[in-house]
Amino acid sequence: MNRALITGISGQDGSYLAELLLAKGYEVHGLIRRASTFNTYRIEHIYQDPHDPGARLFLYYGDLANLEQLANIIYNVRPDEVYHLGAQSHVKVSFEMPEYTGDITGLGTARILEAIRRSGVRTRFYQASSSEMFGDAPAPQNERTSLQPRSPYAAAKVYAHWITVTYRESYGIFASSGILFNHESPRRGETFVTRKITRAVAAVLAGRQNRLFLGNLDAKRDWGYAPEYVEAIWKILQQDRADDFVIGTGETHSVRDFLEEAFAYVGLDWREYVTADPRYFRPLDIPVLRADASKANHEFGWEPRVSFGELVRIMVDHDVARLGLEPPGEGRKVLEEKRFGWHRWNAQTPAALESNLEAVW
Repeated sequence: MNRALITGISGQDGSYLAELLLAKGYEVHGLIRRASTFNTYRIEHIYQDPHDPGARLFLYYGDLANLEQLANIIYNVRPDEVYHLGAQSHVKVSFEMPEYTGDITGLGTARILEAIRRSGVRTRFYQASSSEMFGDAPAPQNERTSLQPRSPYAAAKVYAHWITVTYRESYGIFASSGILFNHESPRRGETFVTRKITRAVAAVLAGRQNRLFLGNLDAKRDWGYAPEYVEAIWKILQQDRADDFVIGTGETHSVRDFLEEAFAYVGLDWREYVTADPRYFRPLDIPVLRADASKANHEFGWEPRVSFGELVRIMVDHDVARLGLEPPGEGRKVLEEKRFGWHRWNAQTPAALESNLEAVW
């Protein structure tokens, strides 16, 4: 049985990746942050009591700021694959907490790699790099595009990306990076713009909200569906040699486009509810990000199946149902038609359990 260690397992990508690996027969170990409240709601539906002799999911408290602790976990778990997804990943927050972002998002990667080197464990390492690293570089961006970070988060990711390359070339560690463009889902954090929009759509329908404040509506991003991206993450570590891969749809849409798609889906005009607020603008912003993922397509056949419009419908349907309303239902149909196998609509998030989405569907 393959054994994997996932940092950031309680996040959007970590939770989907854990599901995927469990479906593939892996034993999965996850690193979570210690907090006074439970922060594992995204993986509650796959959690297994460690006392169960058949358990294949195990969680550990850990801190990306603590090298000794990371080294002990890696030495004791001895994973075949390490997926490093943990980070301070909010771009706007990185301007407010630049030192913390650099420590956790940048140096955290160096600590994981050093822990692997010191432990002597033979493992394959995945680094979650980001399209934000490209900054102002002309689109489309691929593995050869120059890195021009425009935020503390992006700068920290550039460090993490290059330290991964350095350990690969210096110590022979199988260390690969996935440079993922924006990928969203119903498990996306509620402070990220896409979830802010789809939650607002639901709240407007429920009569709970009549105004949504956002930042730059003209920013253009390459948005895809997160479960497809974790499939690419897994495939990156299954290659014969370590390498770096850009993952994205190759399409660009603005925040304004996302608003139009989300509100129109339920018969509303976004302009009646949305206000641009300067306090949500970044000190520096990136006008356009668009992926050239041809290398990933050529090397291991990855290409997106869920379109931009389908992604929006999946997210809106979820947030509408979460408030106890009957959604249009096209989002669920998308997942039924795409036939992911390991990924089901009623496991989108443990909010499904709270709102009994299984009954809704």
